[in-house]
Amino acid sequence: MAFDAMFLKSITQEISENAESGRIMKIHQPFPHELILYIRKNRENKRLLISAHPSYARLQWTSDIPQNPAEPPMFCMLLRKHLEGAIIQNIKQIPNERILIFEILSKDDIGEKRYLDLYIEIMGRHSNITLVDREKETIIDCIKHLSPAQNSYRTLLPGVPYKLPPTGDKKDPFEVTREDFESESFDLDANLSKQLVGKFAGFSPLLAWEIELRYREMGDLFQAFSSVLAETNRFLGKNASPIEFTRAGKSDYYFMPLTSVSDSQTFSSLSALLDHFYSGKARRDRVHQMGHDLERMLSTEKAKNDLKLKKLEQTLEDSEKADRYRIMGELLTSNLHLVKKGMKDVTVQNFYEEELPDIVIPLDIQLSPSQNAQRYFTRYQKLRNSVSHVNEQIKQTNEENAYLDEILSQLETAEPEDVEEIRQELAEEGYLRLKKVKQSKKKNAAPKLDKYRSSTGLSILVGKNNKQNEYLTNKLARNQELWFHVKDLPGSHVVIQSTDPDETSIKEAAMIAAFYSKARLSGSVPVDATLVKNVKKPNGSKPGYVIYDNQTTYFTTPDEDTVLKLREV
Repeated sequence: MAFDAMFLKSITQEISENAESGRIMKIHQPFPHELILYIRKNRENKRLLISAHPSYARLQWTSDIPQNPAEPPMFCMLLRKHLEGAIIQNIKQIPNERILIFEILSKDDIGEKRYLDLYIEIMGRHSNITLVDREKETIIDCIKHLSPAQNSYRTLLPGVPYKLPPTGDKKDPFEVTREDFESESFDLDANLSKQLVGKFAGFSPLLAWEIELRYREMGDLFQAFSSVLAETNRFLGKNASPIEFTRAGKSDYYFMPLTSVSDSQTFSSLSALLDHFYSGKARRDRVHQMGHDLERMLSTEKAKNDLKLKKLEQTLEDSEKADRYRIMGELLTSNLHLVKKGMKDVTVQNFYEEELPDIVIPLDIQLSPSQNAQRYFTRYQKLRNSVSHVNEQIKQTNEENAYLDEILSQLETAEPEDVEEIRQELAEEGYLRLKKVKQSKKKNAAPKLDKYRSSTGLSILVGKNNKQNEYLTNKLARNQELWFHVKDLPGSHVVIQSTDPDETSIKEAAMIAAFYSKARLSGSVPVDATLVKNVKKPNGSKPGYVIYDNQTTYFTTPDEDTVLKLREV
């Protein structure tokens, strides 16, 4: 992982500058694996994000303000009891490990000084946040519990002595001499980066790969090793040069330049880098956690509809044979004298088709000749009458599938706070039971819209789900304002709050509409723009569905960085 011990060493200096001797003012736990500490120092409040997420574990200052749950989790309540108002005396890293310790001065229930340690372990799926009583060396609580049945080496439960994770038999890379290094048995023809990770503490595959690449250029493995470590020391803390890059089709980041990376984006700080890198990924993961049941239900409904469409299309195909049943019924009626009860079929002259003078008509042995004829007329009449009904069913099923696609698309671009509105809408439409839906305290409250500001200063409003779209288009927007929607695909409604928008604002609004649509990863996306007065909602249509005319189509390529820069915090 890119957030290795070296990265932690660098960002620790960035965090210490504004956290050491600071006071913890507030503690929030917006998501199961994430904490936000509000720390005040030098008359300034900053938000420290601590994540023990199995895929996105990290530590950083953040500008994001996620919505908190109505009831704080138990771990959050416990931290508030012990840490709110406490002073962070010192922040230190276990050498060459992804473990950080916040040494904290707090007070107990009677106002006596109490010394606590907050252990932050950034270790992938084993990441954890643990509050420890320093004097007793026992765990007060942790964000993830680990029982003896799960791990025989260490138990992470309240009241249990805290024990650091096993470090393994690895050497400190900063204390290795050439003699020590060359005493290691390296297979220079094998995977060197894997060997380096296995022999030296604090190494990630990314850093080891950098050493291997330099070795291929220098021809001296220890020299390549030393040069990378020297740069590691040089780019720590304030001297960090954070970069984000793409290699082998995968996005990654680091705190210093890498020779193995040719094209990279730099950032002003490590926290700014992490905010940018994880913002979309963490949001999608949070939405997936909150809306996983919705995604599964919508996918199941779509699968049912797809099966229904196949059956309806088969019925239509059968209806094309209706005339054949009529012909067989008429031929059978004309030749009843040839039919005896118990016959399996009868061959008669086909006077309807010259090319087929004879036709074999299957019979039901249980029916009389006239009943067999009537059976064919009944099947003919049933198929003929079903055509209009089947066509209507196909139309309704396709409309429902389009609606389900719209909801799935909205979940992909939704913020965590948008999921509840989507859940309420699905309950209102009958897809969910009402008892499973938490009723909003402010039942008639207007939906909260995303707000953007164009480069020329015009306000742009965006609906991220159907409730927001309907409120924006049908209630809030004025008739002469310009409305945008991606062409022929699910997407957000976007409105420029101006009756005379400039060309720059129009292009940026079109890009926002394309970005918040199913085509956001495509290039040259067509986006329709028309006045709000030209947008209508047909009676009885699904939420969010509209028709419009007099549109102008713009082509734009969505760019996430451009869109996010326009967003108002």
